[in-house]
Amino acid sequence: MKKIIYIYIVFISTFSFAQNSSLFEQGNALYNEGDYDQAILKYEAILNNGEHSSELYFNLANAHYKLNHIAPSIYYYEKALQLDPTDKEIQNNLGFARNMTIDAIGSVPEVGLTNYLNNITNKLSFDFWAKTSVAFVCLFVLLFLFYYFAYSTTTKRLTFVSSMVCIGLTCITLLFAFHKDNLDKLNRPAIVFVQESQVKSEPNLRSTEAFILHEGTKVQILDTVNNWKKIKLSDGKTGWILNQDIKALNEI
Repeated sequence: MKKIIYIYIVFISTFSFAQNSSLFEQGNALYNEGDYDQAILKYEAILNNGEHSSELYFNLANAHYKLNHIAPSIYYYEKALQLDPTDKEIQNNLGFARNMTIDAIGSVPEVGLTNYLNNITNKLSFDFWAKTSVAFVCLFVLLFLFYYFAYSTTTKRLTFVSSMVCIGLTCITLLFAFHKDNLDKLNRPAIVFVQESQVKSEPNLRSTEAFILHEGTKVQILDTVNNWKKIKLSDGKTGWILNQDIKALNEI
C-alpha cells in the first residue's frame, strides 16, 4: 500500500512539474509576442498550482510593468528579490518600476555597528547562510579525518588549523543565518495597491487624516486592529491604513 502511495505522489509531482513548465513556456511565448495580459494569466496559473520562483515572479513583474501596472510590477519584483536578493537585473527593473510611483519618501539614515551587521546579513538569504554553514561543517569533518589519519607532522598541523578555521566560519555563518531569520520575522513589508489611500491617525474612519499614499509605495506593517493595519514609512511616519488598500509581501 505504501509503495502505491509513493508511486502516486511521484506521478502527481512529475505531472505538476511538467504542467508548470508548459505554462511557463506558454507565458514566455505570449510575453515575447506582446500579449502581456495572457502571459500574466499563464504565470498566475503557475502560482495557483503552488509553484514559486524568482524567475516566475520576475517575468510576472515584467508583464505588469509593460502594462504600466505600478503596484503589481513593484510587488512581484519585490517577491523575486526576496528569493534572489543578489540578482542585479531584478534590482534594476525594480528601480525602473519605482520611478513610476508618485510618493517621494525619504529614509531615516541608520548608522553604527548594528546597521553594518544588518546590511551584511541582508545581502544573502537565510537559505544561503544556512547552506553555507552546512558546507563548512562538512569541510571540517573532511579536514579532521585528514588530520586524524595523516602521518606527516606538517600535514597534521595544516589540516588541524584549517579544520579550526572551518569551525569558526561555521559559527559565523550560523549566527548570520539566525540573525537573518530574526530580521525576516521583524520585516513585514507591503505595497499600496490602490490608486490613492488616506492614512488615518487612528484605526477608524472618523479619525483625522495623517497623510495620503499612492499606488506602489512600500510600507512596513507594525500592527493590526480589525480591518486596519498600522504602517510605518521609511522616513519614520506612522499611521493606519485599510487592509484592502495594501498587499503584504510575505504572504504567498
